[in-house]
Amino acid sequence: MAEGEVNYASVVFKSNSHPPPEAKKEKETVYDDVKGQSKTTEETAVTNAGSLLEKKANNRRLQYQRLACFLGILCVILLLGIIAVVVVYHWRQCNACPNGWILNGSNCYQYNNPDHTYWKTWEKSREDCRGKGSDLVVVHNEEEKNALNTYSVGSSGYWFGLRAEGGRWKWIDGSDLTESYWTPKPPPPPATDGQCVMSVQNIAWISVSCAEKKQWICIMKALSV
Repeated sequence: MAEGEVNYASVVFKSNSHPPPEAKKEKETVYDDVKGQSKTTEETAVTNAGSLLEKKANNRRLQYQRLACFLGILCVILLLGIIAVVVVYHWRQCNACPNGWILNGSNCYQYNNPDHTYWKTWEKSREDCRGKGSDLVVVHNEEEKNALNTYSVGSSGYWFGLRAEGGRWKWIDGSDLTESYWTPKPPPPPATDGQCVMSVQNIAWISVSCAEKKQWICIMKALSV
């Protein structure tokens, strides 16, 4: 080598920019943990959302079930109502009067002639009629007068709805007696409170004490067909 010549050697410094394998693995582990936690959170959110949707669906099904139950009950009630209307209509078509009553014109009659032991006073007789949804017979036309005579069987007499009240003969509906209906004529005797009238078939209407015990005749309006 000649004097004065200088040899330059190339020196390359390498930077230690890459972490050791252990650090790299540690970073990858942390990333995997974070990724796993994120995935778990997403799965939990999805599960919660699914549970909420399922809960809403169950509530909706329950509401539908309740609505269906209510509509079913309503249908049953309506069906029973229709059946009741049909039965009542059929009963009216076939029976204008209750069992044990007699249809005469537009009225139903029931004459009570049990054993003498069960005869009643005028007041008790009326109570019996009213307990059956009827009342003692009131006469306002020839049809009703003839029916009363027809059912006043025998000679003992039957109570009907005429009595003395305030010195006048009055019907139990509050109307005054029309004297032409008294049988026989002439007009009835003066009204004395405590007197009631009984009907004796083909003989007369006779006033006697209301406390006497007689048979009695009830009347109610027949059901229209």
